Amino acid sequence: MRNGRKNRLRFCAAAGAVGLAIFVLVALVPARAQDSELSRKLTLKEAVNLAVANSRDLALARLQYGVMQRQIGVARSAFLPNLYTGTGIAYTSGFPLLEGGGAPAVFSLSYTQQIFNPPLKGEQHAAEQRAEEQRLSMDDVRDTVMSRAALDYLELAKVRHALELMRAERTSAGRILDATRERANTGRELPVEVIRAQLTTARVEQRIAQLEDRDDFLSGEMRDMMGLPADEFIEVSTEEIPGAASAASADVVTEAMANNVELKQAQTELRARQFKLKGEQGGRWPSFSLTGQYNVLSKINNYTDFFDKFQRNNVIFGVQVQIPIFASRTSSAVAFAQADLNAATLALQKKRSELSLDVRRKARLVREAELGGEVARLELQLAQENVRVLQAQFDEGRGSLKDLEAAHIEENDKWLAFLDANYSRQQTQLELLHTTGQLAQVLQ
Repeated sequence: MRNGRKNRLRFCAAAGAVGLAIFVLVALVPARAQDSELSRKLTLKEAVNLAVANSRDLALARLQYGVMQRQIGVARSAFLPNLYTGTGIAYTSGFPLLEGGGAPAVFSLSYTQQIFNPPLKGEQHAAEQRAEEQRLSMDDVRDTVMSRAALDYLELAKVRHALELMRAERTSAGRILDATRERANTGRELPVEVIRAQLTTARVEQRIAQLEDRDDFLSGEMRDMMGLPADEFIEVSTEEIPGAASAASADVVTEAMANNVELKQAQTELRARQFKLKGEQGGRWPSFSLTGQYNVLSKINNYTDFFDKFQRNNVIFGVQVQIPIFASRTSSAVAFAQADLNAATLALQKKRSELSLDVRRKARLVREAELGGEVARLELQLAQENVRVLQAQFDEGRGSLKDLEAAHIEENDKWLAFLDANYSRQQTQLELLHTTGQLAQVLQ
């Protein structure tokens, strides 16, 4: 009786080995077909650099930065030489005079250049600071693109590893279902156990379909980000983020205060409003500018009737000084700029406080994720050891195929849990690196 039981176990083991071989051969067919198509193998850094180079969001941010630089040129132009020329015709009666006090001229050439004008200089400095703020925004967009590309790459590697495990689990679930049906047909197993085995197999198939859909979505998103052809297959590998986020700095709060892009933007905006206030306050002082004008006159306007001597060519050049005595606009502009600066100061203080709390929270999440990864690793190790023990018992004829396959399924589940925990750890590390402004240093 015992020899018959051993023979049945050996037959089941042999059948399982044949089934596994068939599964491997079937799995190799799409793999070989896939290899025949256009494919590209990428490392994590290569994927990130391709995404940065082809990002439409980053290209738009660069254009917006260029717009802000042109705005600086507009503000600076008042302090550079400005030449204007023109001509016209006008009818005059009596003393030859144009609206505004000028003389009617056949041809005129005027020159203006601001030498000392605090309000305009404040506008120029504020525009320079806002251009710097836009440059920082461009850096933030770059870091966002890098983080998104890295997360997609790491998740795609996790999904493909999980697919391998689930396909192996499908084989084990199928063996358990066949063994359960056989035992139920001989009356050694309740019919409910067959339904339970069928449910396990259906859940495995559902999970495989979900993973395949996620693989397709992530692959398409990565090809779009990196500017690759739609039919190109992306090969990825399981990688670690270069340098652990928890070891990136002894004090992550200090790093964040020095490198966080949003905090730098708030500081830049504060400086822009300080320049604006200083410029408006300078509006109480005299302003100086260079002026010049060259006119070509004509006797058509009866100049000889009003002047003893007519001169066709006339030139004026000098310094214009404007002294404010009572300027209502200056007081209102100073009050507005001061209120604007107060709001920016409060916003900066609020941002510093929020950033400090956020960095500490993300550092704790990294530590918790690392501990969760260690727990998942030990649970996987325990499941692998259990499979080893049951395999040894099965080889000695002291164990059942159902128990061995159930242990394989549990091992696969622990593998999936370990992959999820490892990805969660990497995700929290990337978020911390992004917040502390160190993402570009690590991934480029």
